[in-house]
Amino acid sequence: MSDTCLAPSIGVLPCGPLGTIADVAGVKVGHCTLDDGSVQTGVTVIRPHEGDPYRRKVPAAVTVINGFGKSIGLMQVEELGVLETPIALTNTFGVAAVADAQIRAAIRANPQVGREWPTVNPLVFECNDGYLNDIQALAVTGEHYWRASDGASASVARGSVGAGRGMSCFDLKGGIGTASRVVSVAGQTVTVGALVLANFGRLPMLTLAGKPVGRILAERNAHATATKPEQGSIIMIIAVDAALDARQLKRLSMRAAAGLARTGSVYGHGSGDIALAFSTAYTMPHNVTHISLPAILADTRLDPLFQACADSVEQAIVDALWSATSLPGRDGHRRLSLLDAAPDIAQLLT
Repeated sequence: MSDTCLAPSIGVLPCGPLGTIADVAGVKVGHCTLDDGSVQTGVTVIRPHEGDPYRRKVPAAVTVINGFGKSIGLMQVEELGVLETPIALTNTFGVAAVADAQIRAAIRANPQVGREWPTVNPLVFECNDGYLNDIQALAVTGEHYWRASDGASASVARGSVGAGRGMSCFDLKGGIGTASRVVSVAGQTVTVGALVLANFGRLPMLTLAGKPVGRILAERNAHATATKPEQGSIIMIIAVDAALDARQLKRLSMRAAAGLARTGSVYGHGSGDIALAFSTAYTMPHNVTHISLPAILADTRLDPLFQACADSVEQAIVDALWSATSLPGRDGHRRLSLLDAAPDIAQLLT
């Protein structure tokens, strides 16, 4: 990619060495991509650490910005404030198959689950990729979850991969995007990372680094669907290595909405906009009487993390648009990538 096609950098905070959610130590991401004619979909898995997430739970919280979605597992995360499985992303009709695979994985690792021990809470997020993908084919299976989970690494692919394969964003090709930001808090270096599954927005709404790029592109395109209602979604996953409790992670996850809004989203009626934040600073062992927690960061010190969350989410959405490739899908449908739709994007951003 030439220098003229480099994505804009959001805000003034520095990013981590990888510029991805994997800058938060221990976090790994894997994809399984289905690319077969009218089937354009997949699974993405985010692992918070190397161990068994059921035995070593991590604190987490979720914010539902607009609830037009079919994700599974959010209610228990809201109630208990922990993750018990890796985080999975897929298409809307693939949720059940992936949740089944997560349950089977937990039982295989811990035969007491559902018997001597409580049941496991599968956690699967979804977006509707039905414009490009033949979602009625129900192509996603548990095997695809296993492949994505087993292939998780700190080298994070983005764009038209995994769960992002068939996704659309601002009437362009969307998909997986990721970013990180590093801040200093109370003399300590803290990393905040974000990964998004971007599948939302109408073209005239698109704002990049404060520039009304979508409106310009829509004016060029006589077929732009300016009046069509938004029917997409976005899933935003935020990781942080600071010691926060579930209540504070809830506050952090809410700030994802600020980064989302900067890109032009108004959280439309038909959009499922959900953010989940988790901390890797400590784990909570299963089946114990008492849990010793590290010193939790004071609320008065959270502002730099809020800024890092908003900036990294906005950057991750930009990253999804820049990383995606143009893609044909079912029934002659096609999405152009941003770089194909606007080869003069560098000029539009000046």
